Amino acid sequence: MSKLFISIITLFLIVLNSATTLAQLTDPERKERFQKMSTRSEQEGLAEPYKGITTNGTAEPGLFEIKSTGVSTEPVRKAAMNFLKSLNPEQTKRTKFVVGDAEWRKWMNQHYYQRQGVGFYEMSEKQRNAAFDLMGASLSAPGLKLSKSIMKLNHTLGEINDNNFQEYGEWLYWITIMGEPSATEPWGFQVDGHHLIINYFVLGDQVVMTPFFVGSEPLIAETGKYKGVTILQDEQNMGLKLLQSLDVAQQKKAILEVSKDGNNNLTEAFRDNVVLDYAGIKGDMLNVAQKKQLSLLIRLYVDNMDEGHAKVKMDEVEKYLDKTYFAWIGGSGNDAVFYYRIHSPVILIEYDHQRPVATKKLYGTDPHRQHAHAVVRTPNGNDYGKDLLRQHYLRHPDHEGQ
Repeated sequence: MSKLFISIITLFLIVLNSATTLAQLTDPERKERFQKMSTRSEQEGLAEPYKGITTNGTAEPGLFEIKSTGVSTEPVRKAAMNFLKSLNPEQTKRTKFVVGDAEWRKWMNQHYYQRQGVGFYEMSEKQRNAAFDLMGASLSAPGLKLSKSIMKLNHTLGEINDNNFQEYGEWLYWITIMGEPSATEPWGFQVDGHHLIINYFVLGDQVVMTPFFVGSEPLIAETGKYKGVTILQDEQNMGLKLLQSLDVAQQKKAILEVSKDGNNNLTEAFRDNVVLDYAGIKGDMLNVAQKKQLSLLIRLYVDNMDEGHAKVKMDEVEKYLDKTYFAWIGGSGNDAVFYYRIHSPVILIEYDHQRPVATKKLYGTDPHRQHAHAVVRTPNGNDYGKDLLRQHYLRHPDHEGQ
């Protein structure tokens, strides 16, 4: 049994045990329990220095280089400066970190995680508008809508759980700034909260927006204040459409397992150094129409970035489309629950229907279409822009640690 599998099972048991016992605790006891769980997860997750996701333990060299994209990052820099100016000194102190800080890796989906930075819940209207302006400058219109919808659905989850807005709520999201917003020096920011994590690294006019984690429980609000809010349906349906377009021989290659009775994502929080070999059907085994479907499916995720940088990333992705693998776990029927993975030297995407956690009374305990996680990574050492930052420090060793 692999160490990765064991660690995933261990984390799941921690969360499962927490879900069954926390309801019996008082508020101070819950807070203390949350802090202990958070600290343990963080310590275990950061026990190894960052290497990046690889197929064999060694990053493939030469995939990423410092270069001009021709797409300005000035709107993002200005928005970040305006956001920082809106904060008071105490908030600023909590929010700012040096660009190489381990804070980049301190994100986690679970609602109990003890997060850094300034929270939307404590922001004034002016500060909140400035925070959304920063997100809006960095994301596309669909990306900003997705982010806001996830926040709204977290309110729905609070409603479902007897109006528990202490643990679930629209404004339980935090922002941190890494480095000084600059036109030439590396910097970035992170949005961190339940089912929404955005890591946005900037160097000149280059951007790396991974790890990027989105999801919700539920995916479709059937009741409450935000009834009708819906996310990740295209990502779900287009993934299934791609699988259904494969012939029998191709499906035999793509489908790793037909049974799905648990959670399958491998590269969520504190999985920065996963060794994950390619699996499934390779891009060069797809016909022209299927390759186009694969490209469009990847684009759904990449297009959460602002339009210019999304095009830059898709150009990079297309170069390796024949070396891109599509893997599947689960059924293939129109109502199936499933997991799929898209994996190339320059992008890794996972989409997973998850077991209900806080909606068991509505949807049971088996993987369900009302709870899904999706994560996007840059393998081979460039999550958080780490490889670009490494190269920058090689060119400017006097900048390291700033």
